[in-house]
Amino acid sequence: MGKLFSRRFFLGSIAAFGSMPRGAMAEPPTSSLRPVLRGEDFHKRAVADVEAIIREANLTGDVAFAVARADTGAWLECRNEQEGTPPASVAKAVTALYALDALGPEHRFQTRLCATGGIKDGEVQGDLWLVGGGDPTLDTNGLADMAADLKAAGVRAVKGGFKIYEAALPVMRQIDPEQPDHVGYNPAVSGIALNYNRVHFEWKRASGSYSVTMDARSDKYRPAVVMAAMQVRDRSMPVYTYEDRGGTDSWTVARGALGGGGSRWLPVRRPGLYAGDVFSTMARSHGIRLDPPEVVGTLPTQAETLVTRRSAPLRGILRDMLKYSTNLTAEMVGMSATLARNEPAENLRASAAAMNRWAVAELGMTAPKLVDHSGLGDDSTITALDMARALVKVQGSDLRPILKRFGMRDAEGRPMKDHPIVVDAKTGTLNFVSGLAGYLTATDGTVMAFAIFAANREERAKISREERERPPGARGWNTRAKRVQQGLIERWGVLYAS
Repeated sequence: MGKLFSRRFFLGSIAAFGSMPRGAMAEPPTSSLRPVLRGEDFHKRAVADVEAIIREANLTGDVAFAVARADTGAWLECRNEQEGTPPASVAKAVTALYALDALGPEHRFQTRLCATGGIKDGEVQGDLWLVGGGDPTLDTNGLADMAADLKAAGVRAVKGGFKIYEAALPVMRQIDPEQPDHVGYNPAVSGIALNYNRVHFEWKRASGSYSVTMDARSDKYRPAVVMAAMQVRDRSMPVYTYEDRGGTDSWTVARGALGGGGSRWLPVRRPGLYAGDVFSTMARSHGIRLDPPEVVGTLPTQAETLVTRRSAPLRGILRDMLKYSTNLTAEMVGMSATLARNEPAENLRASAAAMNRWAVAELGMTAPKLVDHSGLGDDSTITALDMARALVKVQGSDLRPILKRFGMRDAEGRPMKDHPIVVDAKTGTLNFVSGLAGYLTATDGTVMAFAIFAANREERAKISREERERPPGARGWNTRAKRVQQGLIERWGVLYAS
């Protein structure tokens, strides 16, 4: 109860698809489909064919797609549909379905403050514990509220230490080790996350020198942190270096790259210490002084919960994940779903493997090979056929309402608010990889499920680790891939309208 779809939904879907005629969802195409036009379809003959759309966009590499009617599952058109292709962040749509099925749309993650030894005269007699519960949305404001609630609960001091528990989820230094050290979309993963495990770095130039700050800012607060430090070095390259030095995220930055001033978010590699650092500052503002935070791998057998912060319902968290494509959210909710299903989740690959097995059993996929829940890892592949098949199977669920509206554009690249075709989909972008999968509604109301994947693997393989943030040529290639996506959508919206 309360989940996105029930076992009955899946069994009913399988039975319905099993009764479809040849050429429908129960019979995947053995060769790429092409439309057969009738004599009265004269107006459709002016629609550009697939090869012309790709050629006009000057898109290099491989293009795979599959499109089917959402109501019947009848395949309409396919190309390279059974070729495994990197999905990039389109994988997050699968993760959303997985998490909703395992946890339910109303699930709320909990972050707690616990105490051992009891409380006497406002003083915790043992240790104070900050216990992460897998909430990917915890921010500085949330920790500030928890500190205020701790004071309201009557706590004025702590006799023992300040302990952090982050092992509710496996602890990993980063999502994908192939990414540059400094990119904020590749932070550490654990059972506690603060500000998406990113720290804010700001620099200002005055009198020929730079002042730098590292803080956990929000719209209300700007607490400095001690677990991350930055030094400016006289060099031009590399722009950033990272070192784990004595329990500190130690960064350096090249003076030649700083200019007059600026800021950016950097990834946190020690999320438990980061959250403990910031909470200590917030508690101190209420007169509660704590020992330096210590990350501990096991919870005490007996502890009293003093404060509980509950996240928003999972449905809203996933809507934001699909809108903003937050990698950390995908990894945390994906691993939480795996653990809720009592599957192995000692690392991201193991958890993703559990999700692959679920997708085969419940979504009818045949060959998903995802290595994480966000799509960031290079080794992930999925077929357009599998992705479109899954979208048909869940088309009556709550997925489409939480997908982002895909903006159609005119010939000059400007957004079109009144485009006659409506598209709700998940995008996916890596360097020389572009994906789009979701639902389109033609002008007559016909709804289609589709998946489009494009990749130039040869160009992607040339990129060094240091270049991955902005490699030469990648932005232009991805722009051309999006033109192909829109061209295909417009083609299908005309050809397959009733």
